[in-house]
Amino acid sequence: MKNILKVMLIALAITFTVAHAADAAEKPNVVIMMVDNLGWGEIGTYGGGILRGAETPRLDTLAEEGLKLLNFNVEPQCTPSRSAFMTGRHPIRSGTTKVVWGMLYGMTQWEVTMAELFKGVGYATGMFGKWHLGNTPGRFPTDQGFDEWYGIPDSTDEVMYPTSVHYDPLETKMSSIYEKKDGGQLKALKSYTIADRPLIDTEITKRTIDFIKRKTKKGEPFFTFVPFTLPHLPVLPHPDFAGKTGNGNYADVLVEIDTHAGEIMDAIKKLGIEDNTIVIWTSDNGPEQIEGAHGTAGFWRGNYFTALEGSLRTSFLIKWPGRIPAGSISNEIVHISDLLPTLATVAGYEIPNDRMIDGIDQIDHLLGKQEKSNREGFPVFNGDDLFAYKYRNYKMHFIQLDSMFAAPKKLNMPQMFNLLQDPKELYPLDKIDVAEAWFMAPVLKRVVEFKKSLAQEPPIRLGTPDPYVPGKR
Repeated sequence: MKNILKVMLIALAITFTVAHAADAAEKPNVVIMMVDNLGWGEIGTYGGGILRGAETPRLDTLAEEGLKLLNFNVEPQCTPSRSAFMTGRHPIRSGTTKVVWGMLYGMTQWEVTMAELFKGVGYATGMFGKWHLGNTPGRFPTDQGFDEWYGIPDSTDEVMYPTSVHYDPLETKMSSIYEKKDGGQLKALKSYTIADRPLIDTEITKRTIDFIKRKTKKGEPFFTFVPFTLPHLPVLPHPDFAGKTGNGNYADVLVEIDTHAGEIMDAIKKLGIEDNTIVIWTSDNGPEQIEGAHGTAGFWRGNYFTALEGSLRTSFLIKWPGRIPAGSISNEIVHISDLLPTLATVAGYEIPNDRMIDGIDQIDHLLGKQEKSNREGFPVFNGDDLFAYKYRNYKMHFIQLDSMFAAPKKLNMPQMFNLLQDPKELYPLDKIDVAEAWFMAPVLKRVVEFKKSLAQEPPIRLGTPDPYVPGKR
């Protein structure tokens, strides 16, 4: 009897192990690389590359092997973009519309992140790079669903503060590089200094590859978020890339960005998991406008912190061999908030139903099963103000801002643009062709609907402490 029971238990254990392994095999790994403030027109496949003084062969090949979006849209600032990515919600709902130094910022613990959703269905979760969604205990990546993290909580320009002649360390503390290994405790490794700035993305790449190798060896499906710090100012390439192009630091950094992406993709291929791994490469914002660190939005006009296309449109490449047709190109509107519900379809997690989710499932469009996007447009908030609404091939601006250094100008009459005829948004339709302003009605209808949703679910205010309870202000 004992032998029969033992055999039954062994058989049950084998069945469970096989089922678990099959379940893991069905779940695709997801690797999302996000660079910091890279313009739409920088890399070769978007018209840059050699014209910017640096070829980008690895990213150009990624585009050839998968899908390239020409109309992928983000938010006008770093924190809002990352918040929309992590939650599938417009930042105005989450109190993550901006960063104000001297006060609490970032996502409340009430928000449900993509990392938490992946983790909830058996994924190992690792993040390596810049967070910018909170720099206090309870709001670090490891408090928001990531098993492991190496990187910085805030922005890279902080490394320059101590170089100021009148820098006061008692008033402004230096940022730190943090680390939490699997099963370990979060700790600040060291201050993030100007000396670390050229080195950190190489270390991020190294740790990303190590994470992927470890999880592959254990047979665990993984979600890896790799928010690089380049090319955000100060634009300083790693010593291995400094002077490589002969065209200055920015071109050298483009080569470094391309190389790091290639190294991660090479590791995935070498491990034999390429066919079961979704690789995404994108940027959180359009280009900088500060001299020496400025980039280009290519075909479009504007820099981040504005509602112009150069701020909102960023490069987006996705590869999933055998599932996404190679060499695909789309000019359909996709928003960064769409990634959370889109990946839910392939990873098997459930989208939260107790809050407003603005993202839309775009999996059929990305897989080439559906020509059209499931999205016609979206509101553009800059800070807490509605600056514009993008609808199909049109844009309606309510607040004019042509430069991050200019003062916003509230418009008495909205300015409307046809983005196909006027991609640089220079010639308002109300001054040229009033008849084409037919889209004012559907846009304003959608604006009213969105504002009603904000009344239905009042936004979390910037600086709201934890624990946050909906309905209590």
